[in-house]
Amino acid sequence: MSFSARYGTLIGLLAIIALFAALSPEAFAKGSNLINITQQMSLLAIVALGATFVMSLSEFDLSVGAVVSMAGIVSVTLFGAGWGIVPVMLVTLLAGLAVGAVSGLAIATYRMPSFIVTLAMGTIVGGITYWISDGATLFGNIPVGFRDLGRGYLAGIPVLTLWALAATLLAAFILDHTELGRRILAIGGNREAARLTGVRIVPNSVWAFGLCTLFAALAGLLLTARLGSAHPTGGNGFLLQAYAAVFLGMTAFRDGQANALGTLLGAAIIAVVANGLTILGVPNYLQDIFTGLIIIGAVLVRNIGGRAA
Repeated sequence: MSFSARYGTLIGLLAIIALFAALSPEAFAKGSNLINITQQMSLLAIVALGATFVMSLSEFDLSVGAVVSMAGIVSVTLFGAGWGIVPVMLVTLLAGLAVGAVSGLAIATYRMPSFIVTLAMGTIVGGITYWISDGATLFGNIPVGFRDLGRGYLAGIPVLTLWALAATLLAAFILDHTELGRRILAIGGNREAARLTGVRIVPNSVWAFGLCTLFAALAGLLLTARLGSAHPTGGNGFLLQAYAAVFLGMTAFRDGQANALGTLLGAAIIAVVANGLTILGVPNYLQDIFTGLIIIGAVLVRNIGGRAA
């Protein structure tokens, strides 16, 4: 793998940061703004890191946005019923894990397309979320200690940033240093070859999809903690951006393979572009156009680097 293919995306991020710093040195280049960017990208990074597991299988999970929304509504509902912080988080995370596990079981057992299964599962979860909340934003009885999980600072660093770093380390450890991670990557590389070497497709696929929605549920909890409320469609905006981050990450460090550090880098690119364009007063629709162009540019750099090698 050539230098440009391995580090081209990282160099691109540094170039984007340098460009915005030159265009708006008094606002963008401030240390407080750079810390703010790490906080802004944290929830997207966590959802994208979960998606990295299913992308490592060469599959998709389109239910992640619905699971983010579900986690928020379920947690606020349970708080309203008098539950404590720890039980609420455990039940919500298990609910998220269960959504992905059911999808993974159906996909791996019956060889159903992940695109269709997870789209259907996301629709079901979205319907249940709407039913629980009656379509309304929920606010009630969220403990202060829970809100601190999404709003606090530790040694001057936003807690959300620390959550994202912890999620990155966990995802990298699972994918690169555990038997489960190696099996997931083997299935994604060549399913039939993995099966012939004794890798059990169904349980490993179930874990990959379960981890994906577990991370989405964690992001939903932290989003609720940060906002102090939950909306039945509050997580919908994460779906496309999360996969954009994973895809950008596949152009970094490894040759076309989903990886945790690359996903974090992809989320950082999306966050830096959004932050920089907002500071420059660029309309939101142009931010989407720039993000799409950056993804295409990253793929182009990778392909040119690959041919040069």
